Amino acid sequence: MAYTEDSQEVKHRRAKKMMLWFAMISMTMSFAGLTSAYIVSKSRPDWLTDFMIPQAFYVSLILVLISSLTMYFARVSVQKENHGAGMVLLITTFVLGVLFVYFQFLGFSQFIEEGYFFTGSESTITTSFIYLVVLMHMAHIFGALIALLVVIYNHFKQKYHKGQTLGIELAETFWHFVDFLWIYLFLFFYFVR
Repeated sequence: MAYTEDSQEVKHRRAKKMMLWFAMISMTMSFAGLTSAYIVSKSRPDWLTDFMIPQAFYVSLILVLISSLTMYFARVSVQKENHGAGMVLLITTFVLGVLFVYFQFLGFSQFIEEGYFFTGSESTITTSFIYLVVLMHMAHIFGALIALLVVIYNHFKQKYHKGQTLGIELAETFWHFVDFLWIYLFLFFYFVR
């Protein structure tokens, strides 16, 4: 009987990890489609090539890099059952994620101050693309923040033990995915004009 329960647990873990990977592949394809459309649209005569990336987006890039480190060390601490350090690192990661969102909105306000609008008569196809892609990414960040809140709650309730850390493993994988996605998007908008 124990063998069957063990194999069921292994199957359960594998199924959840595969579902997450399928979701991330689907999200990657969505962003690949948007960035491809961006490249195709560059041939338009009204395409902007001289816009500056808002300074706040540079700050958010640094926050993303730091949050990936704190999330990694949070998982390691939780798996080693170092509850105090794990909680501090999880909360730090959450705060960094909230700061990331704040700096994204600050970047939007800097974009608007420069005269780049999302919609309306003063908008351009270039800026509409940038707003759309960044807002889509932020929606995924909100999903990662919700997942992180669930992990923080479960860790507070001490639901993670040696070998029983699937929740934090999945949250960490998704967190790294959205972080990598922002790095890709930042570099894409920096180099592709």
